[in-house]
Amino acid sequence: MQSISVIVPAYNEEKRLPSTLARVAKYLDSRNFSFAEILVVDDGSRDGTVPAIAEFARRNPSVRLLQNPGNRGKGYSVRHGMLEAKGEWALFTDADLSSPIEEMEKLIEAARRKAAQVAIGSRALDRSLVGVHQPLLREYAGRFFNVVMRAITGLHFHDTQCGFKLFQTEAARRIFSLQRLERFGFDAEILFIAERLGYRVVEVPVRWNDVAGSKVGTLQGLNGFIDLLRIRINSLAGKYK
Repeated sequence: MQSISVIVPAYNEEKRLPSTLARVAKYLDSRNFSFAEILVVDDGSRDGTVPAIAEFARRNPSVRLLQNPGNRGKGYSVRHGMLEAKGEWALFTDADLSSPIEEMEKLIEAARRKAAQVAIGSRALDRSLVGVHQPLLREYAGRFFNVVMRAITGLHFHDTQCGFKLFQTEAARRIFSLQRLERFGFDAEILFIAERLGYRVVEVPVRWNDVAGSKVGTLQGLNGFIDLLRIRINSLAGKYK
């Protein structure tokens, strides 16, 4: 793997972003990629997120700031970054680095070994790698979501919602250009599209820690179940061809 783009969707992340960007930049420097960039996609933040990104980018030219037209959702942000990525491969990760950026090594190796175009981080394949768990109700709600997701979409993955996914950029452009969902359900949708397009997707156990300050509310979580139905309806309507 010669070049990489790391996409970080951000909404009101002025406190966490400086340390996150420093850690990601340090990791990329240590890997000696021929080309590496960090794309931070601001989703209409109301705090000092944009100035924080701009200040870091001023000192580190590998960082680029992308801005959405208002608050559109994580799915929109990830798509925005993926379609702008210049590396041969593109990873999206959460601003809180709940999966440490160093875990990217596992995704890279799995994609290489399995000749896959997509490698996704998973909390479910090896739960001993979860250091700090979510509150019990939230964790079991996530497991229930996965059961429903598998039944409705036919996908076989154990954890579609971990925000740590690696794509071959050429494949990503095809996948994300067909994406319709902009919020909670987009993770399942892009994997659904990837399989429909014939790409190989490998699920990889990664380290993960719950970080306080989640921006996924109860209403958004409930809407995620409706998004699963939207995926099926979109598929039947031929929108993923």
